[in-house]
Amino acid sequence: MSEEQQQQEAIVESGSKGIKLFGEWTYDNIEIRDAGLKRYLNIKPIRVPHSGGRHEAHKFQKSEMNIVERLVNGLMKPGSSGGDKSRITNVVRTAFKIISLKAGRNPIEVLVRAIENSAPNEDTTRIGYGGVVYRLAVDIAPQRRIDLAFRFLIRGIKEQTFGNRRTLEEIVADQIIGAANNDGNNFAIRRKREIERVALASR
Repeated sequence: MSEEQQQQEAIVESGSKGIKLFGEWTYDNIEIRDAGLKRYLNIKPIRVPHSGGRHEAHKFQKSEMNIVERLVNGLMKPGSSGGDKSRITNVVRTAFKIISLKAGRNPIEVLVRAIENSAPNEDTTRIGYGGVVYRLAVDIAPQRRIDLAFRFLIRGIKEQTFGNRRTLEEIVADQIIGAANNDGNNFAIRRKREIERVALASR
């Protein structure tokens, strides 16, 4: 890397330090503890979680998308919590305010912990040998671990919305806090433990 490129990167890095999500929460001092996920959990500072689909045409470029935007996009999928992006973005913003009040921590950091705790390390695959099919435990790729973590979190949110008087914002906040605290009653944590339990029995 040339000296000029290093200077440009330093300018970009120094300029991004003051950026806050929704103008409220900073990205500074947020550490990704799971070493396997560091490369794929994007916490690059942005003000609004909207990239305009610039990564859509490139394979595996979802790892370049900010994790808050991935949460918003996941909640937009068809279902009880589907809808236009501006509405779901406001839902996530309100949910982050609830997380900040309840947990007393940066909600971006809480989301990172929730993803780390919800990402399974092992799964099973079907192996056929001599006409016999059995399951074998396999390690999960880092990007798929994050995909599964988001899937579990969002499915837990959607299941809680049925027949519940609480608002969507409260449910989103509770599910993220529960996963961040490694709560055994949380849907995402239960699904992760179930997958790893089956994988352990298949070793």
